[in-house]
Amino acid sequence: MATNKTTQTDESVLAFIDRIEDETKRTDALTIVKLFEKQTGLKPKMWGPSIIGFGGYAYKYDSGHEGTAPLLGFSPRKTSHVFYLSAGFEGREELLKKLGKQKTGKGCVYVNKLADINQDVLKEMIDASLANIHGQVKKNNWKLI
Repeated sequence: MATNKTTQTDESVLAFIDRIEDETKRTDALTIVKLFEKQTGLKPKMWGPSIIGFGGYAYKYDSGHEGTAPLLGFSPRKTSHVFYLSAGFEGREELLKKLGKQKTGKGCVYVNKLADINQDVLKEMIDASLANIHGQVKKNNWKLI
């Protein structure tokens, strides 16, 4: 079975952010960390080489595949910030319409810069995503870590 590459590490979140070359991306990343931390009450941790995660859970699927994942997170990439939020929360599509300039994947929201989006809507999405993930953890008898 494949090994999960996205596991929590001991790397410093601030050291990771300090290595971001683009000043706007670096400043945005610091602001996003503070926003997520305040909204969730959780401390940021590095997951894999480039994801800043908040909280975590251990899962095991019926197929036998198991691993750990952050409850929420983001990755400051060269072209965009990638927000890792739950894909299944109620009202997601409506909030995405109000969020501002972004692109989406299944559980990801891609934003070029923080100034392109409404941070209050992002906070709503964080709250809804966190509630949805906590529900999934409870429903599936997974463990918070």
